[in-house]
Amino acid sequence: MMLHSAMVLCLLLVAVSSNLAIAIKKEKRPPQTLSRGWGDDITWVQTYEEGLFYAHKSKKPLMVIHHLEDCQYCQALKQVFAQNEEIQEMAQNKFIMLNLMHETTDKNLSPDGQYVPRIMFVDPSLTVRADIVGRYSNRLYTYEPQDLPLCKYSQTINSGRS
Repeated sequence: MMLHSAMVLCLLLVAVSSNLAIAIKKEKRPPQTLSRGWGDDITWVQTYEEGLFYAHKSKKPLMVIHHLEDCQYCQALKQVFAQNEEIQEMAQNKFIMLNLMHETTDKNLSPDGQYVPRIMFVDPSLTVRADIVGRYSNRLYTYEPQDLPLCKYSQTINSGRS
C-alpha cells in the first residue's frame, strides 16, 4: 500500500512539474499586441494619458506615432522603424513609446492638422515639443523612412528640459 501511494505521488509530481514547465515556456514572452508591427521588443503604453504618466514619472520623453494600417506611407515608415536596430534600441531605452491609430483629444498633438504618419514628442515636463519637426513645411511632423535617424531628435530632447 505504501509503495502504491509513493508511486501515485511520484506520477502526480511528474505530471505537475511537466505542466508547470510547459506553462513557464509559454509565458516566456507574451505577444506584444500594442506594437502593431513597430517593434515587439519595445514596451508600448496603451493610451496617451498612460504615456504622459510614465513620461513624467520616468523623466523620459514620450514619442507618439500616429499611423493607419491602410496607409502606404505609414507602412513604409513602420518597416524601416521596426528593422533599424539603432532606432529600436533608442525606442526601448530612451523613450516612453505610444503608437496610435486614432486621434487623441489633446489638440497640442495636431497643431498643423490630423494626418499620418505623424510623430510628435512630449518632454518629461509634459510639454509637446513643437520645435522638433520633420523637413516638410506643410506637414511639420511627418517623417519618411529616410528621415528616421531620430537620434538628433533624441539628443535634442534629452539635452533640453529633462
